[in-house]
Amino acid sequence: MVEIIKGDITALKVDAIVNAANPTLLGGGGVDGAIHRAAGPRLKAECAMVGGCPTGSAKLTDGYDLPSRFVIHAVGPVWHGGCEGEDELLACCYRTCFQLAEEHRINSLAFPCISTGVYNFPFERACGIALCEIFRALGEGSRVRQVYCVCFSDEDLERYQRILATFG
Repeated sequence: MVEIIKGDITALKVDAIVNAANPTLLGGGGVDGAIHRAAGPRLKAECAMVGGCPTGSAKLTDGYDLPSRFVIHAVGPVWHGGCEGEDELLACCYRTCFQLAEEHRINSLAFPCISTGVYNFPFERACGIALCEIFRALGEGSRVRQVYCVCFSDEDLERYQRILATFG
């Protein structure tokens, strides 16, 4: 049900991919920019109509030119040392993604490493939170049957797999 993989999240044929978005939802660098480029200009147009998203939440759009049906734009927290509720805000991103999955009959999800890039959230800590929330949702009977945690580098893949092993 949960797989840690290395790859291009924009190439996955799943019901929804999650975008590590900024609060404007209008695109940016990293995975956010890659998703916007791959989805085409209609994604940005829809995101502009959505009107942004607060940190710790997520919004759903169509996938347009992506092989996935939907994009869930999750706005993770910027790391400020852990004293500004960053852990809870990140956990809320994952919870909201699963709520949207229920509402839109999504059976398969692919997550990037939310907040670990330019937002500087400590990688291992973020992965632990992600896996806790993923397993919590699945354990509570989520309709989601397949979750991919998609890593960009071999190093991140190995680190994420080590963290997953502690959940076994």
